[in-house]
Amino acid sequence: MDKKVEQTDSGNAQGRIRVANMERIMKAAEKVFAASGFRGATTADIAEVAGLPKANIHYYFGTKEKLYRAVLDDIVELWLSSFKGLGEHDDPAETLSDYIRAKMALSQERPNASKVFANELIRGAPRINSYLSTELKDWVEEKAAILDKWIEQGKMSPVDSKHLIFHIWAMTQTWADFEAQWSAILGRENGLEPMDFDTATNAIITTVLRNCGLVALPG
Repeated sequence: MDKKVEQTDSGNAQGRIRVANMERIMKAAEKVFAASGFRGATTADIAEVAGLPKANIHYYFGTKEKLYRAVLDDIVELWLSSFKGLGEHDDPAETLSDYIRAKMALSQERPNASKVFANELIRGAPRINSYLSTELKDWVEEKAAILDKWIEQGKMSPVDSKHLIFHIWAMTQTWADFEAQWSAILGRENGLEPMDFDTATNAIITTVLRNCGLVALPG
């Protein structure tokens, strides 16, 4: 085999290993931070859940603080990307419905992600406060401006657009943050079931669209 090709293959293999290890660490960190919070979590706990040596945590992320921030950044990017393509010429009912479905899917598939974020906010957001007042604030204002444009165009009823965005977050994230409460209320001894999320998704869509003077689309 040509030496250059061999070196390239080796580099690609190392890159794949790096990516795989970082993904394992991020997934494990999300679970540990959700259960123990930032202060209670240790890199030893995360390494154990990831099935990797503790040294790998520090090699890839440096410190627990940097790993925690990486987890938070990943969570926020997941949520915001679901609404990234929003435009003033989009259909409000379809767009809001799709966003709610996407947020509910994340609550179902990545409940620990939501819990990590909620725990950070409950503690006063000491590690992401500057982000909340800059990047997230800008994102909310940008999306709210489009919702306001829909209102001006008569596409939906007048609502407080910023409140609407946060109400959607609250209604969807409760199914992750307070999963234990919902399971108890619904009598789910083994945790929430897929149909619970389906039912909740439809209910949230109906509530939001009615509040905006919109009609839910089929499907």
